Amino acid sequence: MLTSSRQKKKKGGDVAVQGTNDSSVVSKVSAAARGFFHDDFLQLFVCKEARRSPLINRGYYVRWRAVDHCVRRFLHVTENCPKRQVSSENSVAGRGFDSLYFRLRADEALSGVVVFEVDFPDVARRKTALISSNITLRGMLDPRLPAPTGAVHVCSGQYRLLGLDVREESRVKEALEAAGLDWAAPTLILSEVVLTYMETQWSDVVISWAAKLLPQSLFVMYEQIRPHDPFGSIMQDHFHKLNSRLHALRQYPDAAAQRRRFLDKGWDQCVCLDMNDFYLGLVPEDERRRVEVLEPFDEYEEWHQKCSHYFILTASRGSGMTQALLTHPPVSPVSSVNPSLSPVALSVKPDPACVEGLGMASTSVSPGRLLLTGGSSRGGRGAVSRVLLRGPEGWRSVTVEPSLDLGVRLYHTVTSCPGGGAVVYGGRSSPLSPARGLFKVVLDPAGPPAPLDGVKLCVEEMLCTGDPPPPRWRHTAAIVSHKGKDFLFVYGGKNESEAVLGDAHFLCLDQQHWTEIPVEGAGTRATPLPLRMFISGRCGDVRGSGPEGGSSGGHVVLRPSDRGFSWERLELQPPPVPRYSHSAHVIGQKLVVVGGVWMHSDGVPGVVMIDLATRSSVEFSLDTSRVPWPLMLHSFCCELTDSEEPELLLIGGGGNCFSFGTHFNPRPVSVNLRPVLG
Repeated sequence: MLTSSRQKKKKGGDVAVQGTNDSSVVSKVSAAARGFFHDDFLQLFVCKEARRSPLINRGYYVRWRAVDHCVRRFLHVTENCPKRQVSSENSVAGRGFDSLYFRLRADEALSGVVVFEVDFPDVARRKTALISSNITLRGMLDPRLPAPTGAVHVCSGQYRLLGLDVREESRVKEALEAAGLDWAAPTLILSEVVLTYMETQWSDVVISWAAKLLPQSLFVMYEQIRPHDPFGSIMQDHFHKLNSRLHALRQYPDAAAQRRRFLDKGWDQCVCLDMNDFYLGLVPEDERRRVEVLEPFDEYEEWHQKCSHYFILTASRGSGMTQALLTHPPVSPVSSVNPSLSPVALSVKPDPACVEGLGMASTSVSPGRLLLTGGSSRGGRGAVSRVLLRGPEGWRSVTVEPSLDLGVRLYHTVTSCPGGGAVVYGGRSSPLSPARGLFKVVLDPAGPPAPLDGVKLCVEEMLCTGDPPPPRWRHTAAIVSHKGKDFLFVYGGKNESEAVLGDAHFLCLDQQHWTEIPVEGAGTRATPLPLRMFISGRCGDVRGSGPEGGSSGGHVVLRPSDRGFSWERLELQPPPVPRYSHSAHVIGQKLVVVGGVWMHSDGVPGVVMIDLATRSSVEFSLDTSRVPWPLMLHSFCCELTDSEEPELLLIGGGGNCFSFGTHFNPRPVSVNLRPVLG
């Protein structure tokens, strides 16, 4: 029995959680309106439609797709059973304005099926009123049964809507029996972001009594996992601010723990997949291709992180339900390798400079001076250029005025040139608007570090001849030498029409002419994510990921050849865990790769050191205990500083964390490389 104070606390939290229903159904309506899935009934449950961002539309699509996959699988496995049941337990989650019954009824998929929905009494009353006032919904309830009583708000031949709290086992059992639930019939229990909002002791009880009372049943659950990394921290903070704490994460933080939970609570078998595995392994390729072109999209890091923080689970009771379980993909589409970490963690220290931004580009222009261009921040997307100046107390940021507007640019490159200055190339203002033009930039004066009052960024557009590459962003650029001349080498990326560009281009800097130079050998298909390759053994990093697929391995060196250049593949031992959206620097014969996004490995990428001579690699974690904010290391800049200690300065970074808000790393941080370099 709850005490009076606990009852008040519970009621306040329940009201907040019920509010998530309204947000959820609006997001589903947005995804359906964009064509991600077909549902003619969702819009009948909202007063006003609102268009969500492409990232949120994709997130709700994969949620809908996973639940629909499990429901259809259950209906297929039980199609020869004379009586089947779906119990949708929505209490404490606010899933009540779902259209599952109406959608399945319209698809003629409910032969011999009765759908029971259990939700908060207030939510059930609101849904009842909506159904009663809408001729389309009301017309799908035949045949009508005797007028509902007690907890039953709607009662028809195939649909029963109950107003209850699923935590109250005895009342739920009594009400479901009164509504006609057959405990012996094959039953699907659907819990779509439900149990995590309960205190764990109550959600465990629900799982246990369902296993006990339903001997032929399939439990389907969609919820959050991985609370301890930066994305998980922001996710938890979002729900905490809504007074909707995610209780289950503390005791069941990952898919393995959730699987053990169900087996310990009386279920016979359990399969749990995170949404990267589900989407890339169980959604057919043609379906993925269809949804991936519905909207312009350029948030791969956030998409893969969102999918890694949610799971779909099926647990079965009884031999008849085994076939309804999720199947593991025959070949995992993403790397499930956990890194073998060095016992040494690299120290990370915040810097005093106030710099934030996503999609910026950086380069060192002189000792103690770093140039930052473009990107987006809390103030929006702008053409801001800054110089970071190192002083006795650390780095400080100063905005500099360019002599010529560089325009809005994200995911572009700025590459230091021999003899001074840098080249700004590519980027975009939106996924439909590539930035055009190629610019040479020089700091004036370019002398030793000094107060930057009056320092200007001299910008000159480079009017180049030859056949220029198509506009692009998320490419790589580096300086290479060929026959005594310096070239800007541009490789890969994406643009508004091509998700992956696999071409290579060379700009002769002296003549400002795009030149064809042969590149031989088995190269890589360049990814549209921040990527660098080894250029003549001098700069680069581990290959990244395809636009929608998992991180891919493969490490290549671009070396000079008699005719031009050639690719050479490297076999590293042990192979580094694939990642993308990282950065890297070559120091002597060692390549130091930092940050990025990976798929299934625990935690987030730290630093991998690759010895180019021995072709070996070592993974290092980052000690971020001195950093007072979640440190997200993608869409960031990284520069090797010329300080006394070997260190990297990591600038900017963060991302749009699904519907939980946008996170910016507010200050640069430095990573001490001494343990890596020895």
